[in-house]
Amino acid sequence: MSVTTPRGFRAAGVAAGLKASGGADVALVVNDGPDAGVAGVFTTNRVKAAPVRWSQQVVQGGVVRAVVLNSGGANACTGPGGFQDTHATAEHTAATLTSVSPRLILGAGEVAVCSTGLIGERLPMPKLLPGVRSAIKGLSRDGGPAAAEAIMTTDTRSKTTVARGSGWTVGGMAKGAGMLAPGMATMLCVLTTDAVAGPATLDEALRAATRVSFDRVDSDGCMSTNDTVLLLASGASGIEPTPAELTAAVTAACHDLAQQLVADAEGATKQIAIDVVGAADEDDAVEVGRTVARNNLVKTALFGNDPNWGRILAAVGTTAAVFEPDEVDVAVNGVWVCRGGAAAEDRSKVDLTGRDVTIRIDLHAGTSAATIWTNDLSHAYVHENSAYSS
Repeated sequence: MSVTTPRGFRAAGVAAGLKASGGADVALVVNDGPDAGVAGVFTTNRVKAAPVRWSQQVVQGGVVRAVVLNSGGANACTGPGGFQDTHATAEHTAATLTSVSPRLILGAGEVAVCSTGLIGERLPMPKLLPGVRSAIKGLSRDGGPAAAEAIMTTDTRSKTTVARGSGWTVGGMAKGAGMLAPGMATMLCVLTTDAVAGPATLDEALRAATRVSFDRVDSDGCMSTNDTVLLLASGASGIEPTPAELTAAVTAACHDLAQQLVADAEGATKQIAIDVVGAADEDDAVEVGRTVARNNLVKTALFGNDPNWGRILAAVGTTAAVFEPDEVDVAVNGVWVCRGGAAAEDRSKVDLTGRDVTIRIDLHAGTSAATIWTNDLSHAYVHENSAYSS
């Protein structure tokens, strides 16, 4: 289950010395297939890291043969020099790949770059570029798991997935445990497929998938400067699925990875699904769910195993969604603790001793619905983010 499960892809993950821990910190994914179509979705944060700005340009060309990723440094807020470092990384990757693999003749414009880690510091290029060379030497069809480990920062485990079509496959890897809030994707993610699909089809599938998966994850309300999701197609299966079939598989892969992100959120003791139903439209449902997900009073209550529906209702009331306060119902883990905007079933019936929590909010204002995934706010989250610079 990795980015190299689809045919036509190799990957590697190596330690280049970017991380103080000495762990793996440079990953590489290479598309050897007959096709090299690509699509990408990026952070909407106005403060964009250099690799985001570079990769946005690369994706517009519609062809990507390689993605080089590093942890141990975000290369964000580093000025013109940081962008030059990204460009140099792409050029070095392209030149080295071409020299060792004559069948892969590519330029810097076919190399996407992703970085994650501390904001505001230049990358140590004398370490990064040799790391890229080592990754190129280590490329293999079995290198997906190593690549997934190399992009981890505060993650406690790597995150990979596979979704299978009829004779073709989608694979993927992602990293993310903090700064998880949408404005696109909320982390770094590389998806691969051996299906035959052009850039326009890939773009349509990826945007549809991220809209209902990564864009619905809201761990801590903090949008990153480096968020990137890339979808690469090798065409190695020789099979061209319908757009609907491709979208379904990409969505399944993104959904799986999104759930893994929430499960590994920094300091989390609860994994929370906020189901909003009866909304006037989908935008209202998303707004209500996201507002509740970002409410610190709700998140701390759940950390304390307290089904405090009053905090939930108060959060709903801060939105611009269409609803009547005296008609809203709220259930926590299946117990309707609020009916018609007032107390209903005894809140002591709610069992919050487990990790999984479901909050259901019925606005009684329409037929639309949406789900937002989040987590609680714990002592461990505060400790980790006061001890770790980002």
